[in-house]
Amino acid sequence: MINVSIYKNAENLITGFKLSGHAKFSEHGSDVVCSAVSALVINTINSIESFTSDQFELEQDEKTGMMEFHVASPMSSNANLLLSSLALGLQGVVDEYSSKYIKINQVESK
Repeated sequence: MINVSIYKNAENLITGFKLSGHAKFSEHGSDVVCSAVSALVINTINSIESFTSDQFELEQDEKTGMMEFHVASPMSSNANLLLSSLALGLQGVVDEYSSKYIKINQVESK
């Protein structure tokens, strides 16, 4: 199962996320749930890097499937929009494939 923590600040803005695990929807290399999550996350990070001037921290471990991302303060409205879009997309994956493969929770920002 992929576990997703969405970090929100006191103003209810998404400031980052952490992913860990693998969906195990199907065998490695053809797992559409993992592919969907990976595409959403990588596109979000690349978009924040390309289309905003926001600074961020990124930590990842391919073996465990862990990826943690945090936007450094202050966060632009564009980065906020992109992170909100990510959350929407991830919820769409849950809605399509069930919480058996991906679970999302919200956490107060560090």
